[in-house]
Amino acid sequence: MSAEHAMDAATAARLERFGRLPERIRVEDMTVSQPATPDGSVVDAYNSERSWIQFSCLALDMGL
Repeated sequence: MSAEHAMDAATAARLERFGRLPERIRVEDMTVSQPATPDGSVVDAYNSERSWIQFSCLALDMGL
C-alpha cells in the first residue's frame, strides 16, 4: 500500500465519520451596525457623580 493510497483511505474514513466542515461565514454576515436607540439619542450618559454606584464591593455587600 503506497503512502498516497493510505492518505486517501484515511481521508475517506475521516469524511465518512465526521462529514464535511460547514461553509465559511463572511465577517459582513456576522456583524450588524445599528444605532443604540431607534431615534439615535443617548440614554445612559456618563455621570461622574453617580459612577461609584455601578461598582461592586464585597465588603459593602456583606455589610462590613
